[in-house]
Amino acid sequence: MADFTYNKPKMVPVPSTSIIPERDLGVNPILECTHLGIDFGGLRAVDDFNLTIGRTEIAGLIGPNGAGKTTIFNLLTKVYQPTRGTIMLDGKDTNGMTTAQVNRLGIARTFQNIRLFGNLSVEDNVKLGLHNNIKYNTVSGILRLPSYWRKEKQAHERALELLSIFDLQDKASEQAASLSYGDQRRLEICRALATSPSLLLLDEPAAGMNPAETAALMENIVKIRDLFKIAVLLIEHDMSLVMGICEGIAVLNFGKIIAKGTAEEIQSNPEVIEAYLGKKGEKE
Repeated sequence: MADFTYNKPKMVPVPSTSIIPERDLGVNPILECTHLGIDFGGLRAVDDFNLTIGRTEIAGLIGPNGAGKTTIFNLLTKVYQPTRGTIMLDGKDTNGMTTAQVNRLGIARTFQNIRLFGNLSVEDNVKLGLHNNIKYNTVSGILRLPSYWRKEKQAHERALELLSIFDLQDKASEQAASLSYGDQRRLEICRALATSPSLLLLDEPAAGMNPAETAALMENIVKIRDLFKIAVLLIEHDMSLVMGICEGIAVLNFGKIIAKGTAEEIQSNPEVIEAYLGKKGEKE
């Protein structure tokens, strides 16, 4: 992988027994999950999930395939309603909220399988994410009044600004489906950022990327956090990315957190090693 070094902050304990970056002390965490769980029929898919994320933290959620990581994202974004537990987003209880409501409250995500509007332009895909900030009056839109064109100019400029984060501004007029796989993943992040989130959820953002692209992605995730002053929670199987930029890491196995800590603590945790590699001496 191309070189990218991120100087991580000191992690400090908070009353909930979690840890957050030292710089986030004194302000409410952006996310607090308490005893979160969900059952599907008789299957307990997630159980007693507790996680606190600092307001500008880059956090990681890792675990073997089938551990329940994407289910957690679906709970946070209200694709699923939890069977039990509490999700506090920016100090507000999200109980009973819809996906659209928690998005307006400040949570946005990308998906493990890319979900773009392939027949629309790159710019239009980003504009779709601007609905929280740039609203059109129906009459002005139909009649093409001056107020409509002002909003269109504003949306155009904002879309290009977001695309420039990943050097995609020169491809704004191209059809989204024509982009390379890596650029489509980057475009999906741009669209999520267009909703002005305070917490960005990235589901395997480095999937399918080569080492140089992954290193560039790491740099851009840190850049996004610093530029927008937001928190990032990512699911990722590329351990070089997770250990390289994630400040706090939670490890999920069979729907339960088995370890939380810094990269150094997670890498040396015997439960984590067992979850990924199996017990020492265990037959394959």
